[in-house]
Amino acid sequence: MDHSRAPVLEALQEFRRRGDVVFGPPGHKQGRGADPRVVEVVGEGVFASDVLSLGGLDDRRESQGVVTRAEELMADAVGADHAFFSTCGSSLSVKSAMISAAGPGEELLVSRNAHKSVVAGLIISGIRPVWVHPHFDAERQLAHPPEPDDVRRALGAHPDAKGMLLITPTDWGTCADVAGVARVCHERDVPLVVDEAWGAHLPFHPDLPAWGMDSCADVVVTSVHKMGAAIEQSSVFHLQGDRVDPTVLKQREDLRGTTSSSSLVYLTLDGWRRQMVQHGKQLLGAAIERAGRVSDAVAALPGLDLMGREVVGPGMAFDLDPLVLTVDVRGLGITGYQAGDWLRTERHVDVGSADACRISARFTSADDDETAGVLVDALRALVDGAASMQRPPRVDLPAPRGLELEQVMTPREAFFARVEQVPVAQAVGRVAAEMVSPYPPGVPVLAPGERISREAVDYLASGVRAGMLVPDAADPSMETLRVVAR
Repeated sequence: MDHSRAPVLEALQEFRRRGDVVFGPPGHKQGRGADPRVVEVVGEGVFASDVLSLGGLDDRRESQGVVTRAEELMADAVGADHAFFSTCGSSLSVKSAMISAAGPGEELLVSRNAHKSVVAGLIISGIRPVWVHPHFDAERQLAHPPEPDDVRRALGAHPDAKGMLLITPTDWGTCADVAGVARVCHERDVPLVVDEAWGAHLPFHPDLPAWGMDSCADVVVTSVHKMGAAIEQSSVFHLQGDRVDPTVLKQREDLRGTTSSSSLVYLTLDGWRRQMVQHGKQLLGAAIERAGRVSDAVAALPGLDLMGREVVGPGMAFDLDPLVLTVDVRGLGITGYQAGDWLRTERHVDVGSADACRISARFTSADDDETAGVLVDALRALVDGAASMQRPPRVDLPAPRGLELEQVMTPREAFFARVEQVPVAQAVGRVAAEMVSPYPPGVPVLAPGERISREAVDYLASGVRAGMLVPDAADPSMETLRVVAR
């Protein structure tokens, strides 16, 4: 296929050349009606590029197939049979993929380190999760993805399960053995769906971890806005093989997707695909080399523990994204929350993630030697300034398997049950009726339907005192919890 073409961008250029006068949405009419004060901040190009696909970039019958041609080019670029653009982020795409593999009341294997959007999909769909627990690294307080044998045991115990949902890479850059999990799933002729939100860049350089389509996954969801050069909410889900019907996948997405798709998302997805095909190997190669130099500099700083390939091996990660720098700051006597806040306040550096133990920084093709230097200088200043920071409250970090909770009800049953809001101490032993997800990374410690343990409560309550953010809980202070009424 001709990857020098960008059908959506070309359609916008043609729209402008024709000089169409629009009497439908969007109401700002390509910026003519926008508040000049807004235009001054965001630029004229944002509004001028905000054009409907139907009856704008394409005609009423979509006879030019503008978006379809762009999706076909995306599929060809990454070796998929089909690709579908999504304008609601991978939070929507992963839900669409899940309900293409399983329906209400049916079982689906789900890696328990799933993002809250996956649990939301379980609540909405009524799918019964069979949790496949990740491997917990007690030293680093990290959850590594499940391994093929974990999936094999789960399928053996639940032979009617309709498939598996695997999360890889994690927020901290660790990756699963996708090919191994795919083999296990395909032995039973069930599909593997991969939530690869952090992995949109993986197909475009050989020194990056193998990506889902190359590893024989059936459906792979990517968030291009995370590691690519498309705007926020830009997501694509890719399909290969016949275990999931492309018509079914498209119709399931149509149930949840917007009927007012953003041309800005389509435009930037289309342009990013062209850029990656033409220049991706060069751009990502430079990013990998730059991240390596930064890693060497950070590893030499006292008190910082940079996670490297020592975490790759049996019972841990299968691979590691070299563009993700995960730095444990406990050697400085501070938390990752403090480190992230200090870097933003004192050095105007915003890290990708922070938890009680660590921070992470991600490199993309957008970085250069200047931004790399800013990060190294900021971390050097953090080392020098840590001694003057207030000592943090202790976080009661969980033991291995400490957050593997008993599933008493399905997430849907618990979420829509009659509920009570009780003091957190009284919630122990009760069934959670809400999601409680420290953010980032947004993986629920408590999912609806799980029996609340003392260890989970202690971790959440102490974490909030130390700076943890829990935005989805009814009571983010963790003084009370929402539980199923007796």
